[in-house]
Amino acid sequence: MAHFKRYSYAIGFFIITLCLYQSSYGQSMAPDIEFNPKRYVSYKVSGSLAMDGHLDEAAWERAPWTDEFMDIKGDKVSQPRFKTKVKMLWDDSYFYIAAKLQEPHIWATLNERDAVIFHDNNFEVFIDPDGDTHVYYELEVNALGTYWDLMLTRPYRDGGKAIDSWDMRNIGIGIDIQGTLNDPSDTDSGWTLELAIPWKDLEEASSDGKKPSVGDQWRVNFSRVEWRLETKGGAYQKKQDESGKPLSEDNWVWSPQGIINMHYPEMWGFVQFADEVSEEDTPNFEQNPEEGIKWYLRRLYYREYDYFEESGTFTSKLNTLQGKKIFEELKLSELFPELALPQINATPQTFEISIENKQSGKVWFIRENGRVWSTE
Repeated sequence: MAHFKRYSYAIGFFIITLCLYQSSYGQSMAPDIEFNPKRYVSYKVSGSLAMDGHLDEAAWERAPWTDEFMDIKGDKVSQPRFKTKVKMLWDDSYFYIAAKLQEPHIWATLNERDAVIFHDNNFEVFIDPDGDTHVYYELEVNALGTYWDLMLTRPYRDGGKAIDSWDMRNIGIGIDIQGTLNDPSDTDSGWTLELAIPWKDLEEASSDGKKPSVGDQWRVNFSRVEWRLETKGGAYQKKQDESGKPLSEDNWVWSPQGIINMHYPEMWGFVQFADEVSEEDTPNFEQNPEEGIKWYLRRLYYREYDYFEESGTFTSKLNTLQGKKIFEELKLSELFPELALPQINATPQTFEISIENKQSGKVWFIRENGRVWSTE
């Protein structure tokens, strides 16, 4: 198969509720929750970890669990029926992920590589190394250890394509089942999944093709797809509605999306890579204040598509996008006294928004395709 080449800060300043919108230009609804991504400090580990799903090594025992998963739309809707949580570690070769999934009925049927694994109950990993929302990774695994790995050129809403031919070449997968697989005659406890994802396999989307260093932050999220099951003929099957179609699946995640769509990388969590943990030194998560600038640009991006929905064209008028109001809401001038108001260049079908920190000379951009980047 082809394998393609290719940073303590308060975050309250960008906790803002978004509005719903629907655009005929191919955009779907914006997230209907406050922007407050989950955060996690992943410690470096020395020595090997056995990919067996048991998590009995000292490094795993010291690593903290994430918050328990919630519904993909956030905490305003009903919460998951079963618990899910994750731990993360890393070394110079791998990104290690451990997931514990409570599950009274462990079920998996798909056993072919790159099958659409979410047709089974599954666990999913999403990784955007450089945080620009373009060129990122998705990995789905079921309780059989069958997996589907793919690269996305950009979110589907922005015309992104899934590259199924991209492969993780040396991934490690370990599963421990606390119960019996595909046996409706008993009640299970759950299953534990352990992953070792090589940095080498994530080089296309990382900055300069490099693995993370201590202090770096990547955008990461996790999802669990859970179908409602019933027993028929001594086997599990998906519950169906009156028309005979399977009931909609549940989607439970670490960092909520505010919409039933995992392909909103701007809503994913932040993972900060730290050195080995010790009793004397437990590093805190340090939010990069420039994330506030990026979120401001994202708000304007949403507003541009609101305007496009109404008028059939984009706009270069900041006031039309309520740009000054949002700027004040986010208190960006307090964080960056030399931050200028943005400049917008728009045509009927395209736009580019830029904002400059005059003190540092750094300029941030966003375009109609959703990608955020900066000059260095």
